[in-house]
Amino acid sequence: MSTFHRLLEPYQPTDKDPFDAVKAAHLLNRAGFGGTHDEVEKVRRMGPAGAVDWLLDFPDQGAEEQAGGDLPNFSAIDGFPKNFRDLREMVRGKSEAERQRFRQMLMRGNREAMAETARWWLNRMAFGPHPLQEKLTLFWHGHFTTSFREERSAALLWRQNELLRRTAAGNFEKFVKGISRDPAMLQYLNNNQNRRGRPNENYARELMELFTLGIGNYTEQDVKEAARAFTGWSSEGEEFVFRRPAHDDGRKTFLGRTGNLDGDDVIDLILRHKACAPFIAGKLFRFFAYDEAETGGPLEQGVVESLGQVLRDAKWELRPLVKTILRSKAFFSDKAIGSQIKSPVQLVLGTVRQLGVGLPPMQVLRNSLQQMGQMPFNPPNVKGWPGGRAWINTATLFVRYNTCVALAGGNFEGGRRFEPIRLKAKFKPDGADTAAQVVDHWLARLIQRPVDEEKRQTLIEALGELARNEEAVKRVVQLIVSMPEYQLC
Repeated sequence: MSTFHRLLEPYQPTDKDPFDAVKAAHLLNRAGFGGTHDEVEKVRRMGPAGAVDWLLDFPDQGAEEQAGGDLPNFSAIDGFPKNFRDLREMVRGKSEAERQRFRQMLMRGNREAMAETARWWLNRMAFGPHPLQEKLTLFWHGHFTTSFREERSAALLWRQNELLRRTAAGNFEKFVKGISRDPAMLQYLNNNQNRRGRPNENYARELMELFTLGIGNYTEQDVKEAARAFTGWSSEGEEFVFRRPAHDDGRKTFLGRTGNLDGDDVIDLILRHKACAPFIAGKLFRFFAYDEAETGGPLEQGVVESLGQVLRDAKWELRPLVKTILRSKAFFSDKAIGSQIKSPVQLVLGTVRQLGVGLPPMQVLRNSLQQMGQMPFNPPNVKGWPGGRAWINTATLFVRYNTCVALAGGNFEGGRRFEPIRLKAKFKPDGADTAAQVVDHWLARLIQRPVDEEKRQTLIEALGELARNEEAVKRVVQLIVSMPEYQLC
């Protein structure tokens, strides 16, 4: 059996390579947003197979279907149109001053509703019942990217977020066909302007380049023909509509197939392309396990091809693929554990969870995440967030350190007391009476893997004789979240 196949075999614990707290914490970090001490212990007892099955045991439903009360508050835009098409009807016959006032009210209401929607989702990621479903939703949000800057409709972006959640581990064929009919996506990539005789190529191009195949696996002529196939695919308010008079029903040749092709035909042909399954599988592997490009080399093509075959064999069901990745020897290898730079969302939510505190007020949270480069619903462009080493530069590193220190200390921005959180963290651990015991407790809780002994001793010396002092322990915790090791998971 080849080396590549051994990488994807299920990891089996042994006496020399046990499924310990380090590996359990690694699984909770990558398949969620970090685990508390009790959660890490629970997962350790389950073992790798049981823990992955448990994490994957979530319904293919949106949050609205899972818990009707767990919804964002759109009251900021109550009484106003939720998109600019409806706005035109509302202001028909009004004076220019009245139209401008309505536009300003709509934009303000949508901004407030969007902030509420982001807060709602961040809360679900931090404290929701299905961490892997939310982690996958975040992955797909960075893959099938849409931005509030261009969309300008909180309601449509929330509906898209629910689509990502429902299909996060479902069938990829249905997923692509669903996102191709999603009003927020159609507006974001201008397919509402795609009509017979005047095709708009934006969606067709990104569908292949970013969503399914990757550069080099299609031609410019394929883009033009696919754009013709998607003519007439549009939206009206919150619903998909097919505008038949705008659809080009002529013969098209796409990826070698000729006929009166429509958007679904294009998607079916894309899924038959040999590059599609490895493209999706490889991206998921890099997201969950590791990206060798970050360490100087490309991921073995054999890994990607075999994971693509898993996806094809499962008839495009995503769960078997995710399960294969999370159970693999590669996922639990030394190359994977502690090698990923935490995204800003991962950093903030993991800190909140491991300290046992609440989310900061939305204004503070939004400012921090934006400065670190990752605000949900606001990716930089259609390519999403680049991730990896791009998360770290001189400006973002300063904000990352300050944010974690502030979460541990309960203070933000010039020492203003962070009252809305009301820190619940008990810094002095029970049964820890010496500096070494306190430091070891917090290193295990926050770093969750071995650290250099010299650094450990520095922390012990910093605490000194104050191991029983709550404020002194808190300062040590702030030192730990300022360590370079804390930026990795």
